[in-house]
Parts: sequence; C-alpha cells; structure tokens
Amino acid sequence: MYWKTSKRTFSCENALVMGILNVTPDSFSDGGSLASVEAAVKRAGEMSREGADIIDVGGESTRPGSVRVSEAEEIARVVPVIEAIVKVVGLPVSIDTSKATVAKEAIAAGAEIINDISGLRWEPEIGNVAAETGAGLVLMHSRGEFESMHSQEPVEDIFSDVEQDLHRAIKSAIGLGIRPEQIALDIGIGFGKTPVQNLELIANLDRLVGEFAAFPILIGASRKSFIGKTFGDVPANERLGGSLACAVLAVWNGAQIVRVHDVRETIQAIRVVEAVKEEQ
Repeated sequence: MYWKTSKRTFSCENALVMGILNVTPDSFSDGGSLASVEAAVKRAGEMSREGADIIDVGGESTRPGSVRVSEAEEIARVVPVIEAIVKVVGLPVSIDTSKATVAKEAIAAGAEIINDISGLRWEPEIGNVAAETGAGLVLMHSRGEFESMHSQEPVEDIFSDVEQDLHRAIKSAIGLGIRPEQIALDIGIGFGKTPVQNLELIANLDRLVGEFAAFPILIGASRKSFIGKTFGDVPANERLGGSLACAVLAVWNGAQIVRVHDVRETIQAIRVVEAVKEEQ
C-alpha cells in the first residue's frame, strides 16, 4: 500500500509516524508551549531526529469547549511555521484544518497533506484544494458541527456509523476529482464517541481495515481523555503508557499511520510490533 501527496509517495509497508505540532494557545495537551515560530521549529527538528515521517501542524484547537478562530488568525499561526519547517527541517508537513482557505494557504507555504477532521462535511471546498494541488487528504470520522462534536449523544453502533460516514467522505472526495491514492482515513478516536467505543474501535480495528482495504488507516489516540479516564482521570502529560498501548494495538490490528505527541517512544514501540508480526 502507498499514499500519495503533492510531493512524494509514502510506502505504508511500515507504519508512518505523524508528529503532532499544535501552534495554539489552548490545545488540550500542549497548548501554548509552541507559541513562537522558533519554538515550533525547534520541536519539529526534535521530532525529525526522533524519526517522525510527517509533522502535522494545527492552528485551531479541537478539544472539548474550544472556540473557532478566524481564517486570518489560523493562517497567521500556521503559515510561518510551515514555511520554516519545510525550509529548516525538511520533513513533509500536514496542515490540520477544516477550513479551505487555510488549507490553500498552507499548501502554498509548503504543506503537502490536508488533515480534515470533518471529512469534507463542513467545507467541501477543501476537497477542491486537494484535487487542484494533488495534496494528500486525511478524511476523519466525526459527528456534529465544530461547537457540538464533543457533545453528541452516542450512537448505538459506532462501527456502522464510522463505516457509513467514511464511505460518504470517500465518495465526496472522488467526486471532486481527488484520486483514491491521495486519501487516508482516520476513524476519529475521541470525537463523538464514548470511552468504551474508543476502546472497541481500537480492539476491533481490523474490521475497519478490511472494510477500507484500499486506503491507509490513521489512528490518533495520543494522550486523549479516554486514556486518562482508564487511569482515573490522570492529566494529559501522564498518559504516555496508555498512548503507547493504543499505538501498539492499532498497528498490530492494521493501522498504517499513527498521529502522536511522543515520537521517539512510539517509534520504538511500533517497530517492535512490526518485528514480532514478521515472526508470526
């Protein structure tokens, strides 16, 4: 399996590691810690040395209770960082946004992947940006609008809901002229799901891998609240062990991309998983 962006083709023979770089003041785990371009580039360089394949830059927090920022503010946060990472660090950059204008400016600044948590529901025009530029496109399952996605009543059958919505997103993307090889799918851990449903999705990820066998599957469970609840609501900076367990189980069950805060530790863990799988 492979995944095409506007600048390269990724082999998914081994799981890809996408390092999280939030340049926001209010992200749930690292908000405010990368407030300057210099700090963001320094962290991107660290993740590069730790072995990250992709840096995912986000300029708008999607934590519960977060408030939307304007296009202009989001662009001002992410574009200088993307330009600097491409120039100084040299790693492929993904833009984590659900706004088409932000995506367009980020691609112009050097990003080559668009990571849309709405799966083209909120601004389908993002698909036009991907189609016109050849950018990789991550389509994520979520429910509700930005302000309500974390307060949705849980569905009874989360697997059916995820499958139906991802099929919708794929159909929409291809209808806009996006090639299938540009698409990766994110099952949306932590978005509109109960803690138990998050665990169920990871435990039975092979079902979704089989359903969408033509597309790389991305898992983003790193430091999320369901991990904290498993240990009695421990804070985000104390969820490394649980995050590694999720990454290991996801890769064991077929995930091809993991989106994480702790790059070095995750790479060590998943490379062991891959080595063990080779001996089966």
